[in-house]
Amino acid sequence: MTPADTPPPIPRAGTPRPGTPRPDRPPAAIAVVGLHGGRPYGPAAFEALARAGVVVGSPRHLEATVGLRAEASTVPLTGPLDAVIDRVEEASDAGQAVCVLASGDPGFFGIVRALGQRVGPSRLEVHPAPSSVALAFARIGEPWDDALIVSAHGRPLEHAVAAVRASDAPSVAVLTAPANPPEAVGRALIAAGLRSAGDVVVASHLGDARESVTRTDLAGLAAGAFDPMSVVILRHLHAARNPPSPAPGGPAVAGERLEGARLSWGLPESDFEHRDGMITKAEVRAVALGKLRLPPTGVMWDVGAGSGSVAVECAGLAPGLRVVAIERDPRQAARIRANAAAHRVGVEVVEGEAPGALAGLPDPDRVFVGGGGLGVLDEALRRLRPGGTVVATFALVERALGAAGRLGNLVQLSVSRGVATGELGLRLRAENPVFLAWGPA
Repeated sequence: MTPADTPPPIPRAGTPRPGTPRPDRPPAAIAVVGLHGGRPYGPAAFEALARAGVVVGSPRHLEATVGLRAEASTVPLTGPLDAVIDRVEEASDAGQAVCVLASGDPGFFGIVRALGQRVGPSRLEVHPAPSSVALAFARIGEPWDDALIVSAHGRPLEHAVAAVRASDAPSVAVLTAPANPPEAVGRALIAAGLRSAGDVVVASHLGDARESVTRTDLAGLAAGAFDPMSVVILRHLHAARNPPSPAPGGPAVAGERLEGARLSWGLPESDFEHRDGMITKAEVRAVALGKLRLPPTGVMWDVGAGSGSVAVECAGLAPGLRVVAIERDPRQAARIRANAAAHRVGVEVVEGEAPGALAGLPDPDRVFVGGGGLGVLDEALRRLRPGGTVVATFALVERALGAAGRLGNLVQLSVSRGVATGELGLRLRAENPVFLAWGPA
């Protein structure tokens, strides 16, 4: 993607786009209507669709609702999502009633998140239909209150596999997509060393005339050809005794559930391929990981990632987190991929210089800034999701003080390591001091 093709980042909720005048009257609410079998679910959802002056949806959703809505302007939900949300916000700002159509529950891995980030949740009226996951479990008569739900729709497949490997849930449901169809999920799970002690179910077109529910096993899933827009249910997954090694250049996965596995962080530098000591030292990394307070899911950026040691450890500690490493040096980017593969974790690598390289990325919940200066820090704070955390390290006191003014917290880390001196014992060798800032306070 060229810079000219990169969509602009989503502004913070409540922040007008530059040059966009606000009308005197308040903006109209935006209805988000989930469809079940091509129809709204419940009287309020029907009413929201009927009164809309602007209807947004995929071509199949717009076609399915022709007889249920008035003569309204339609906006096909195709192309860059930011451009479609621009149209939605503009219509709402102009006082027009807008209805956005989606499948099932739009708050469940759906468009509610992107809309809420742009306009704020208070402007949304959400009318959900049963989610595809709820319908899939209903079709096989199984409860799903203890299931792990992951998505490979618009997300890297390796992150879904990593989350599955790290979970001990009795059931797992994976939402699939054309880029990651059910059979690709099956192959990736087998490559990650997973086996299933129960049936595998592929549920497709739930709620309409083309509905199908197929029972198979993990091998049959990997060898099959299924509708890409499906829900895959797997039961009683476990790690094989001798999991295969990842293929060179193939997806790296995380979350070993083998005997002897342990939770650890602040791994020694020798565990990572790096260039001439250009790596966040283990003790500094351990403190940084503590300050990040990693969530189980969401998006984490490692900006100026270098060897990727922070990104790799984050992906291992929180397999359900989408970890993106941004690095301008192609040789270092290759090291990140090698380190991720060696540690069997999922890390996306973006080659480019920040802050420009951040433009096309999803907004982060956590950011570690290991390089790039205060301009990168400012962009990270601008894009940070509510409640998020930024941690940054600096060698220069001037930059550290600037970061502390933005983030609110600062500590200097001075580490001295014991070095053998023959028969005399140990002496302490000081490492370069590092300033670590975190916040917002």
